[in-house]
Amino acid sequence: MKPVYLFFFLFCLGFNNYGQNKKDIKINVDSIIQIILAEDIQKIKKDTLGQLAIQDSIITSPKDSIINTWLTENWNTSVLNSYKQETIIQPFNIKFLDSTYHSPIERKKVITSHYGWRNRHPHYGIDIDLITGDNVFAMFDGKVRYVGYNRGHGKVIVIRHFNGLETVYAHLSKRLVKANDIVLKGEIIGKGGNSGNSTGSHLHLEVNYKGNHINPEYLFDFEENNIVRAQNIWVTKKWTTAYNHNTKRQSNIKICNTLDEAIQSEVKQKELYIVKRGDTLSRISSKHHVSITSICKSNAIRKTSTLRIGQKLILVK
Repeated sequence: MKPVYLFFFLFCLGFNNYGQNKKDIKINVDSIIQIILAEDIQKIKKDTLGQLAIQDSIITSPKDSIINTWLTENWNTSVLNSYKQETIIQPFNIKFLDSTYHSPIERKKVITSHYGWRNRHPHYGIDIDLITGDNVFAMFDGKVRYVGYNRGHGKVIVIRHFNGLETVYAHLSKRLVKANDIVLKGEIIGKGGNSGNSTGSHLHLEVNYKGNHINPEYLFDFEENNIVRAQNIWVTKKWTTAYNHNTKRQSNIKICNTLDEAIQSEVKQKELYIVKRGDTLSRISSKHHVSITSICKSNAIRKTSTLRIGQKLILVK
């Protein structure tokens, strides 16, 4: 802090204390501090938002002054996905300073449908059971990028966070924030519901990065303690491809903490499978998350080929 500002601050602080005693002088010391911080903003590294402070991004007040590149990149408040035309090299890295997130609901989190392939369509998030009217909370600090209605998602809110992640809260009955609002971790943003293409009240929660739909359970443990699985995590194509996962159960999770681990995890593994009674290519494909085309190519068979009990198939994952 520059000497002149320090002197000015102490001078005003003295008068403020004097005014408290005499009840006749009122000076807003907080405002003075804000002015001093604003002057030296490029010299301060202060992360008050509990997540990643980008190298040249300084945050002084989470509600009033946020300078962060993630809040300008592809910023569009009129569309659900503002990165539709973007491509991103995988694997990619995401950092957290928080070791926990705020639960998006108040009650115990019961996942009724996981991220994955469902009814021949991708399910890009997880469904968490709730009762219509339950409070829905922001998982981290951030800025509301989109508030709207979508035929599939119903009443929906998208929040951009300060490490580039976006969380999507869908099928709401009420939305209590508007686009460009700054929200804090644990702030109520809406009420749970059953709007849009939904069967029964629940929260559809998505976690996206530059338009890539990440399996939320790879990043977050949805048990009681609300743990962020790693504060430095690498995301591979496996965790952004719904077809690789089954919505009926949680996938086996092995976190990649380094780029080397991420690259190694993407090396295709071969598995020997022995055909059982009742097996079909479709059933094997669905159970093992391997495409029918891949099975046929690896085993030099056709999609119309008849499988024999005891036949050995190579599955390339």
